[in-house]
Amino acid sequence: MIKTLILAGGCFWCVEHDMREAESVVTVTSGYSGGEITSPTYEDHKGHREVIEVTYDDEMTSYKKLLQHFIDHIDPTDAGGQFGDRGDSYKSAIYYESDEEKITAEGVIKELNDSYVYDTPSVVDILPRKSFYKAEEYHQDYAEKNPLRYGMYRQGSGREAFVNKTCQIREEKNIVWSR
Repeated sequence: MIKTLILAGGCFWCVEHDMREAESVVTVTSGYSGGEITSPTYEDHKGHREVIEVTYDDEMTSYKKLLQHFIDHIDPTDAGGQFGDRGDSYKSAIYYESDEEKITAEGVIKELNDSYVYDTPSVVDILPRKSFYKAEEYHQDYAEKNPLRYGMYRQGSGREAFVNKTCQIREEKNIVWSR
């Protein structure tokens, strides 16, 4: 069955690009969620976070596996945003749609904290799902449309180095996610 999930992990260009690489993802769309205003825009999305909506086939992958992939591509310990992007619009979050999704998200965060990949605990918010508003077209598929600019942004923000370091720590400590 085709399902969707909404995630916030800083700049939606980066999270969109990383989640496209996850197994059995059908589409990834950049947008806004979590705020009260309707029809937010990049210039005016007060109260909303930059998010992505992931469409996936739950017969081919699981909600849990997608959350694990997401966590490995953000800094789950940064309460002030993500990498070069600071402020509430860039704070990380998992938006759940059901009690089962909430329990799964809490379990993934507990597993992360119990693994001691990081020196401090996760600050990823687990929040009830709200309306998703698609971002402007120029934000969609940004990494593919603007590979040079995107690559420079990703490197300059520190995201690329951080993700690589996380993978190295997991490897060195032999830490793997549960299935």
